[in-house]
Amino acid sequence: MKDMNLKCLLLILIFSGCSVFSAFSSQSPVKRDSILESANIFKTMQRVADWQLNTWKNKGFNHRKSDWTNGACYTGIFAFGNLKGNEHYLKTLVDIGDELGWNTGHLRFHADDYCVGQTYAQLYSKFKRKKMIAPFILQADSILSQPHDEPLNWKNNIQKREWAWCDALFMGPPSLAYLSTATKDEKYLNTAVKLWWKTTEFLYDPTEKLFFRDESFFTKREKNGQKIFWSRGNGWVLAGLVKVLENMPKNHPDRSKLIQLYKDMVSRVAGLQQADGSWHASLLDPASFPVKEMSGTGFFCYAIAWGLNHGVLEWQQYLPVVEKSWKALVSSVNEDGMLGYVQPIGASPDAVNASRTEVYGVGAFLLAGTQLFEYLRKSKQVNYNY
Repeated sequence: MKDMNLKCLLLILIFSGCSVFSAFSSQSPVKRDSILESANIFKTMQRVADWQLNTWKNKGFNHRKSDWTNGACYTGIFAFGNLKGNEHYLKTLVDIGDELGWNTGHLRFHADDYCVGQTYAQLYSKFKRKKMIAPFILQADSILSQPHDEPLNWKNNIQKREWAWCDALFMGPPSLAYLSTATKDEKYLNTAVKLWWKTTEFLYDPTEKLFFRDESFFTKREKNGQKIFWSRGNGWVLAGLVKVLENMPKNHPDRSKLIQLYKDMVSRVAGLQQADGSWHASLLDPASFPVKEMSGTGFFCYAIAWGLNHGVLEWQQYLPVVEKSWKALVSSVNEDGMLGYVQPIGASPDAVNASRTEVYGVGAFLLAGTQLFEYLRKSKQVNYNY
């Protein structure tokens, strides 16, 4: 009888162990698709980053080096360059900063023109060279000194003074938040948070849990009668939100409220993902723009993967969303490394095709890939022997 009981106990332990192992294994995406293996994620990011750097080298920049377009790209190159063995990508960013004298754009209070400040602050945090943030500190102090008391109605060039359009939430708040981390002075973060809520109160639709691009879209409708919510616009918001959270102390009084906004938006966005893993240019009328779009998809993938990495989201619910979106992103990379299906510069949903690319799409792609790669690293699924 004792032997029988012992055998039963052993069988229970064995099967329990198998269940635990199975549960852990199901968390790992590596077993399911080679596209999701860490080595392939790394190599695909490398191919896309190299294409972008080689294009800049051989054809030059299509936009000012301090422009928001490139600023968004730099954030992705920094993230990828921060991975082991990728220091030469950071050198490219340092060279660009040196060439610019570590100055931002010429419009001092326009968020687009200081988007590049977030990369300057990140580079300073890594290399500790004061010249990297000295000009931006002066600019940030002047931003903080402004009253910021104007209404955000879309008129009178309000965008030159306030964050009156949703894209600005990627350009401005992260730049100030990273500067807080670099300087260890929370005043920049606190201003970013204060102005974040000002923009949110004006542009966020609490029913749809999405942001209008600006006031001019409040009464506009898509062909199917739905409100117009732009994919990349909401991607800017979510990507900017996680960058602010990344620089926010856990005991900050606004952290829980920002995390709730993040979770609400992620839940809504995940439900709008298309069957192929992408998001189309129009979130509520995907049929009007029936082609996958990679800048919105890239920023959504990045923001959701960030939540997995930081324990904000449940992997059982959201890892499949990230995996599907990463597959959509990889499917849009040409053999030479160019990322296609990126909607051109604009302010609303628009058509896109395989030949369209833009630097901010590359930035989103690298941010997304790096977060997924880091998730695998934490799951001990990363092999650096490439």
